[in-house]
Amino acid sequence: MRRMNGGQQRELLDLLGDAAAGDVLEVGHGPGVLLGLLVRRSAVRRIVGVDPSQDMRWLAVRALAWEIAAGRVEIRPGDAAATGLPDGAVDLAVSVNNIAIWPDLDAGVAELRRVVRPGGRLLLSWHGGTEPARAARRLLLPEEQQARIEDAVRARFAEVRRVGTRRCTVVDARG
Repeated sequence: MRRMNGGQQRELLDLLGDAAAGDVLEVGHGPGVLLGLLVRRSAVRRIVGVDPSQDMRWLAVRALAWEIAAGRVEIRPGDAAATGLPDGAVDLAVSVNNIAIWPDLDAGVAELRRVVRPGGRLLLSWHGGTEPARAARRLLLPEEQQARIEDAVRARFAEVRRVGTRRCTVVDARG
């Protein structure tokens, strides 16, 4: 997972540019690679990672022990539909390569709209882009599923666009 998703996570970070700032939520953080990349950005104040897998939470805690001890990272159980955060808690919410397995797309998008501050940003990324990795090609989403995701986000965010990086397809929303 670290190898397969690492390049995509770096591309997502590049796409964010200076927008990776303030308080950040990552949904389905896995072993914590993107959390680690984000916490190294000086403009990021605090990061919360939610993941339903106890094993993934344990790996992220292990990888980010210093950042957790310093109070810059918090790892908690949860998923897209149940982050456990208060309204308007984050400036940015991201999810990499797990939206297709959310149990309820609409509930997940509604929850992320609730926790993203007005004017904040949501990035939902999946395998794809202009040059998908060979190992990821079997995981590409059909156009109708990508359109469904984009429509669910468009119903709750003011500005939505689909962007292709080299290795991923991203729904980029601002609210």
